[in-house]
Amino acid sequence: MGRLGRLPARRRPKLVSLRTTFAVSFAAVTAAVTILVGILSYGAAARLVRVDQQSVFTEVVQDVRDEVRQHDMKPDDFSSSRPGHDVVRPARTDVQVLGAEGGIVDHGSPVLPVTARDRVVAGARAAGRLAEHKDVRVGEDLFRIATVSLGDGRGAVQVAQEFSDTEDLLRALQQRTLALMSAVVVAAGLFGWWLARRITRRLVILTSAAEDVARTRQLGIQVPVAGYDEVGRLGRAFDRMLGRLAQSEEDQRRLVQDAGHELRTPLTSLRTNISLLRRIDELPPATREELVADLGQEARELTDLVNELVDLAAGQSDTEPPQAVDLADIAEDVVGLARRRTGRDIVLRVSGDTTTDGRSGMLQRALSNLVENAAKFDRDGKAPIEVNVTGPARPGVVRVEVLDRGPGIADGDLIRIFDRFYRAADARSLPGSGLGLSIVREVAAAHGGAPFAFRREGGGAAIGFTVGGGGLPSGARGGG
Repeated sequence: MGRLGRLPARRRPKLVSLRTTFAVSFAAVTAAVTILVGILSYGAAARLVRVDQQSVFTEVVQDVRDEVRQHDMKPDDFSSSRPGHDVVRPARTDVQVLGAEGGIVDHGSPVLPVTARDRVVAGARAAGRLAEHKDVRVGEDLFRIATVSLGDGRGAVQVAQEFSDTEDLLRALQQRTLALMSAVVVAAGLFGWWLARRITRRLVILTSAAEDVARTRQLGIQVPVAGYDEVGRLGRAFDRMLGRLAQSEEDQRRLVQDAGHELRTPLTSLRTNISLLRRIDELPPATREELVADLGQEARELTDLVNELVDLAAGQSDTEPPQAVDLADIAEDVVGLARRRTGRDIVLRVSGDTTTDGRSGMLQRALSNLVENAAKFDRDGKAPIEVNVTGPARPGVVRVEVLDRGPGIADGDLIRIFDRFYRAADARSLPGSGLGLSIVREVAAAHGGAPFAFRREGGGAAIGFTVGGGGLPSGARGGG
């Protein structure tokens, strides 16, 4: 096989900063607008000047024609040597007088050319006959020339207007306009660069913070972004996002650490009992039964612990979309299921509007944990377990409360019963992992509420949570 040629490496596209893009765009838009305005302005100004010059020349020629028609005028009347010729000669024009044969009687300054048409006009019988010439070059200048007959073959007068000066003026105006447009474009580019740098400075800070997070994987980086515009809002949202990600990472780390600690005990016990199975033939029948029963109990406890860990993790990252739910309906389902499981008498009381925005799966899990917790600690109780759903205790706040007549909660345990894996001293002999009430706290916090627990008068405990309030109900002592 032939040797394969080396494929050329793909060239990495050159990155263009937002600052450069903004500055170039600003300058391009400004240049386009400036050029358009400059062209339109120059065109309008040039047109007005040319029209004005043409109208002035037309008026001068018409005045001369009216003069020669109304008065019997001779070539001498327009001579530059005649006293008072300034009154007869039009202003801002060059005048040249022709005789009867079309010869120059009094030349202009400069001398104007005489054509055959001009000679014909000079010998015309009628006064005011006209011959016009446009763009006549005399030396280096351009003129408009009009030849007006004096009548009776006496000659003619030529009136000329130089418009090359006007064109020179317009060219100077054009050059100044181009210079001004160039200055405006350069100034716009510099201003656009300064403005882009000012606007994108905070975006650069955000980009650096994001790159630092990606490089170091440290979520505790502060984002020093101020302002109340879109960039400021983006910075604060980014800072809050990093804070929540850091809190989520810390919660996951704590959960893994706590779960690892709690799993060691049942796993160690299982490992010990499994090692005894190797000598099961040597054990008495009663010991065998006790060993098998211990293994079953430990397996059930380990299963319950794993299930509650899964529930707790699911509660932290629940993707169920929030919607309008009725806590009374959820409580009715939970109470019905708990009655069938435990055989206990459970009373449900509902008052007020118990509708709120939330995730029904999470709320059902929290309420089930409260009811199962009450049934577990009031195992031999004769009084019914009470479930109260009240709303609204405050605007938008719904309260869920489960009451039992069990042993109650010691004062020292009230502030810790919602901690993960915490179990009171008198509850360590009962089955459970200590995660049920921690799940209640997570669900309440996710719905803008808080858990609560207090001792009932006459014995027992009242444990519950609020939804939508963000605070503890009055008269209750908060959990951890």
